[in-house]
Amino acid sequence: MTLDDALSALRANIEPGRAEGSAAYHKVAREYLGVPNPAINDLTKAWRQTLDLQTRVSLASELWDTNIHEARIAAAKLLTQARIRPDQDVWALIKAWVPQFDAWAIADHACSAGAKRLVADPSRLDEIEAWTVSDHMWTRRAALVITLPWTKQNFPSEQDLEIRDRVLEWAGGYVQDKDWFIQKAVAWWVRDLSKHDPARSRAFLELHSAKMKTFAVKEAGKHLP
Repeated sequence: MTLDDALSALRANIEPGRAEGSAAYHKVAREYLGVPNPAINDLTKAWRQTLDLQTRVSLASELWDTNIHEARIAAAKLLTQARIRPDQDVWALIKAWVPQFDAWAIADHACSAGAKRLVADPSRLDEIEAWTVSDHMWTRRAALVITLPWTKQNFPSEQDLEIRDRVLEWAGGYVQDKDWFIQKAVAWWVRDLSKHDPARSRAFLELHSAKMKTFAVKEAGKHLP
């Protein structure tokens, strides 16, 4: 599978008129093909099943470097898999993408791939912590988005609870940042956590809500009684 093969497969799924809408919606200057996500899902699922790991990593890198919206999403989806061994090259590639984040959809798909690698090796959180003080807003935001799996466990281990507290401490350091995307990310983390650990979410809001934007407080407490 070459890059040209992959791009041809993506272009075969273009929906007329969709590219213009995507460009207007995402508001970032790059090429948009107009390929719907379900089609990208189907293509990348097939590629994951048929390509060896080294080829997948190489293809993902090449797709990302095109700077085409759908190609970058395909690159992330190509690496979104729970079990990858060895995964050092995958993790290194995803980290290399983070400083290039400039739009939420691409960033979120890449973070979804990265989250699988964090769950596989939580020691990588030490690397993520450095993101929280980055000058690049999208990198700071990624520290919360990539750690979302720790909001979802119904039966967390002691280590999981320690990670929850660690990420909540990061989030607490973000609350005075008035950037909409940062406030939204804090709210997202606390809201999702509230479904499984309402006590921690409630304690976070009691401590920090006065410094958060109103919409973020409302979103974070959406599922709290």
